[in-house]
Amino acid sequence: MFYQNERLALFVDGANLHGASKSLGFDIDYKRLLTEFSKRGRLIRAFYYTTLLENEEYSPLRPLIDWLDYNGFTMVTKPTKEFTDTMGRRRFKGSIDIELAVDAMEMADNVDHIVLFSGDGDFRRLVEAIQRKGKRVSVVSTLKSTPPMMSDDLRRQADNFIELQTLQSLIQRDPAARAQADERREQRQSQMSGEHAERRPRHAAPQQASTPLDDLL
Repeated sequence: MFYQNERLALFVDGANLHGASKSLGFDIDYKRLLTEFSKRGRLIRAFYYTTLLENEEYSPLRPLIDWLDYNGFTMVTKPTKEFTDTMGRRRFKGSIDIELAVDAMEMADNVDHIVLFSGDGDFRRLVEAIQRKGKRVSVVSTLKSTPPMMSDDLRRQADNFIELQTLQSLIQRDPAARAQADERREQRQSQMSGEHAERRPRHAAPQQASTPLDDLL
C-alpha cells in the first residue's frame, strides 16, 4: 500500500531485476517505471546498482547505464573480476549488496517508504534494520518464475510484496523499441570490431568477443 504524501526512494538491484523480468518474458522500460512510482508517492530518489567487467573496453551495459544516468536514476557501479574455475569455465565475481545496503540505511532517515527491487534473501536483515527506523519497505520481485526469484524470508520481512508480473502492463518496454535498440547495438559493436581490426597488428591474436549481457547481469 502506498500513500500520496509518502516520501519514496527506489533501490534497484539491476542483476536481480533483470533476471526476474527475463523469467517473465518482458523487458523493463525504466522511464515508465519512474513514472509509475512517481504516482504512488513523492519520489525523492531512484538508485540503480550493477557491476561492470573490469578492464573491458566496451560493455553492453554501458548504453543502459548512460541512459539511466541522464534520466532520473542515481547510478552505482562496481567492477567485477573475471576468473577461470577449476573446470576451465569463464566466471565472474562481484556484488553490489554492500553498496545498496549502506545507501539504503543512509537514505532511510530522509524518506518514509523504501521500495526494493530484488528478491535476494540476503537483504532480509537490511529490511529489518530499516523497519526499526520506523520506515516501511516494499519489495518487488516474482514468485512466477521457476524457481521463484523471491526469497521467502525476504517476503515475510517486507511490509508489502509486489509481484513483478502485476506491474508488467505498467512498466513493460515496447518490443519494437527493444528490436530497434538491439539493431543499433549490433551496428555499434560491428563498427567497433572494424576499428579494432584496423588497429590490430597483422599477426596479433584475435580479441575476445564482448561479454554477453546476461553474464554481467
